[in-house]
Amino acid sequence: MAVDWSEHRFSGGALALDVANTVVLRIDPARRFDRFEKAEEVERFATAASRFCADELGGAVLTVAKPEAAKATVIRLREATDSLFRETAESGRLDADRVAELLGACSQAMQGGGTFTCQGIASTGALELEPAVAMSALRLLQPDRLSRMRICANCGWLFVDRSRNSSRIWCDMAVCGNRRKAARHYNRLKNAEVIYESVAD
Repeated sequence: MAVDWSEHRFSGGALALDVANTVVLRIDPARRFDRFEKAEEVERFATAASRFCADELGGAVLTVAKPEAAKATVIRLREATDSLFRETAESGRLDADRVAELLGACSQAMQGGGTFTCQGIASTGALELEPAVAMSALRLLQPDRLSRMRICANCGWLFVDRSRNSSRIWCDMAVCGNRRKAARHYNRLKNAEVIYESVAD
């Protein structure tokens, strides 16, 4: 079944984090799955990202010339991005070995990738997905972004907290925030039932 690349799938606040989040339930090995299992989903992701990451992309339209080759490159980038920034979100530190792996993955992805602006990832026009993800990952190394790197308390996705007081705990309040609130409400009702039954007995 094809993935629904809806706006929620782009809750990371950066293209590279949205790519990292294509492994669903990464924090639960028994249930985790990969939205990039099929190479055609990488191409469909690029099409959706052109829309939902338009500000970061500076108007560029993402393309995928060779889906199978792009998949391998993007997955290497994805795993290096997740490893480095998840560790940073948890510890507040940058691990040198993880930085080196990310830089190596970015270097590979940017081979023949063209030129980029300092303000954003690209100027208008078409841009291949691999170098765009690499540039996005490199921009996450800026101190103001590193200090706002978070892990969603519900799904475990990575995201940049852009809230005014830097206190967000959900990647997407409309999805993960509401799910967690509903779960808490259900548990309160369940506990109330247990207490009532024990008193009634």
